Amino acid sequence: MIQKRSYLYLFALLTALFFAPLSYSQTQPQKKESRSKLFEETTTDSDYLMAIEKAGEVMESAYNDADFDSASHHLFSEIKRTQSKLDLILASLKGANPNVRNQQMYHTVLKEIQLQLDEQNAAINLRNENLEKIKGRFIELRKDKTLMALIKDTIRRKQFKREFANLKKKYLSTDSLMTKNQGILNTKKRITVQRKIAVSNAIITVENHLEKSGISMLHKEYPFLWSINDSIPRKTTAQNIGAKIVIEENVAAYYLSYRTGGLIALIFFMGLLAWYISRNLKYLRTNGYSENLAQFNFKYLNRGVLLPVLVIGLNIAVVSNLYAPAMFLELLHLILLGILTLLFKDKWSKKSMRNWIILLGLFFTLCFLDLFIEVGLIQRCAFIIINVFGIRYGLVQIKSIKDQLYIKGFFKWASIIFIALNGLSILHNLFGRVSLSNMLSLTAFISLTQIIALSVLLKIILEIIILQIYTTRIKRGFEKLFDHENLSETLKKPFIIVISYMWLVVIASNLNVWESLRSSLGSLLSHPNTIGSITFTLGNIVLFFIIIWIAHLLQKYVAYFFGEIDDENEENVNKRQHSKLLITRLIVLIGGYLLAVAASGMPLDKLSILLGALGVGVGLGLQNVVNNFVSGVILIFDKPIQIGDVIEISSESGRVKSMGLRTTKINAPNGAEIIIPNGNLLSQNITNWTYTDNFKLVEISIEISGETTPDDINATVMQALESLALVNTTKTPQIFYTAISDGKYKLLIKFWCSIYRTEESVSSARQVLFSSFKAKGLTFST
Repeated sequence: MIQKRSYLYLFALLTALFFAPLSYSQTQPQKKESRSKLFEETTTDSDYLMAIEKAGEVMESAYNDADFDSASHHLFSEIKRTQSKLDLILASLKGANPNVRNQQMYHTVLKEIQLQLDEQNAAINLRNENLEKIKGRFIELRKDKTLMALIKDTIRRKQFKREFANLKKKYLSTDSLMTKNQGILNTKKRITVQRKIAVSNAIITVENHLEKSGISMLHKEYPFLWSINDSIPRKTTAQNIGAKIVIEENVAAYYLSYRTGGLIALIFFMGLLAWYISRNLKYLRTNGYSENLAQFNFKYLNRGVLLPVLVIGLNIAVVSNLYAPAMFLELLHLILLGILTLLFKDKWSKKSMRNWIILLGLFFTLCFLDLFIEVGLIQRCAFIIINVFGIRYGLVQIKSIKDQLYIKGFFKWASIIFIALNGLSILHNLFGRVSLSNMLSLTAFISLTQIIALSVLLKIILEIIILQIYTTRIKRGFEKLFDHENLSETLKKPFIIVISYMWLVVIASNLNVWESLRSSLGSLLSHPNTIGSITFTLGNIVLFFIIIWIAHLLQKYVAYFFGEIDDENEENVNKRQHSKLLITRLIVLIGGYLLAVAASGMPLDKLSILLGALGVGVGLGLQNVVNNFVSGVILIFDKPIQIGDVIEISSESGRVKSMGLRTTKINAPNGAEIIIPNGNLLSQNITNWTYTDNFKLVEISIEISGETTPDDINATVMQALESLALVNTTKTPQIFYTAISDGKYKLLIKFWCSIYRTEESVSSARQVLFSSFKAKGLTFST
């Protein structure tokens, strides 16, 4: 801030500069000096002009720097927006129902507003400091001896009258701008300080509301239910409902604008997912695979793409908006349940649908009472009635819904929680803990409906994965259906963990314990622990193992997204794709381990010690493990064998089923699975029958008796082999005569066939040859 004393000084200085008397006295002729003036220090007009020009540049730059730039105007706009947000929150705090959801949202938003006000206050202080620095530039002009000498010299000052007039104009404009902007900054700073005080008071109020609605049975919040004398007029109740609807709408609209970016991103990704599913379905229907698609018994994708994608998006929205206002979140729940109703329609029995509609009705009534009805006798009695119906519903009617769900294990626990929370809600309501009672009631219904929604979500995700696998296989030319039910059972295990986490988070958030649990767990995981010279946290260790688990999970299931399943009867194996898949798995594993090490926070010097210890371990007993791992990497990139190849190694032979980083599995012709360490594969001779192609040269020895000629025999053999689909006719079969006598011929026939169906090809060739020669009246033996 510029001090008034400094301005008075500058004003006096420049007044003397611009308004000094312009008349000057008669000068006396100086005595002539005999010595030369060439080397005397004198001030010329050019020096005075340079000093005046320098002062003008200082004033010009001061004017430019004192003016508010675009960043300052943006700051003032932010201050204005912060004020509007704060006014809305403060107004809603006075009129809205003090439910946990709204209070949590208020607390989160107020904390962010408090942070914004701190940043805005710091920005205002920075601009005040800049104005102080600009004032210092004027003070520095006093140190310019040339300019000060010119100001004192009344004779020469008249010579620079025009220049001084320009300086006066620049000074007055700069002084006016700085005074104006200084006042604006002072006003903005005063506003931010007042808002910080208001925010601090509001945070205290919200925290008190949250503390009152916490899980505590020691203090009553309202009178006992039997002590209430509620006589509120209907007209007043209707007015209160209307006012609360307006407030809740404003709060929900504000939160919607507050989270616009995240919601737009969610809508965008859900649109991409809908397009991807539609493309796969369109491809299958266009190419005539609709009937095969029906055999997968999809429960939800056969109802269209829009509704399943909305179920996925709304479930994500519910979990990602834990601190949303009550109206916004409960509206999301109701929309989600409405979409589920459309999916269940014509699929559930009449009894199940009737019980589902009853559950929706109870939940909707509960939301309306919580949001818009003032706490009193009517609201509390209505809550108790809903709780009683909820307990009866959980004991009797809920079984019909359980039978329709994909996962039933969690539904049992959801039912127990539903009944228990409704019972606790009745007790707390009777004894005056109304906020806690309302919170328990909403949590009971949300926990039950959310587990149903998550069950549908899991089924939809599995159907999307099965659709992706089947579409990819069709594009690769494999039309055979696969065991999708067993595959779904395998895939759903990791998703159940994610769904369980989502469900528990929703319950904890509605019970207003999620934030405290998260903070406590965060403190525990981030607490530093020291063993010797190594310092670590439990969070880093947990994150290390989670990343490794995810990496192993991804490398295990990544094949499914390429249409690969454990199918041993495929002949036309895409070896190039299998090689890419193995490289992808290797990259996922290496990347996962590197990311896990980085996430663990282990210093590089400590890591070098660990690697040294590992080197000792390798030298003592892990050399075989490392040898097999390195051999696996060499096999992946060198590709002497690939998945689907038929190989012989030592006394073992069979088809390569899978290749890992440590071992390779081979399916023997007798059905046995041979597991060979990768180190043995590289250290021994391998016969790869399918290195170049999948065909094998086979032989059949036959003997023909009867009246015929070699030419007729050759024609009959070639005609018989060409009629077999299993024989590769692109390579001409070869016929060799090992013995010829009168009426008796011994032949060796060689032809190419698929190595995967060698015995079948030889058997078919013998049958066709026998029939062909028998038709000509010749005797055939083999």
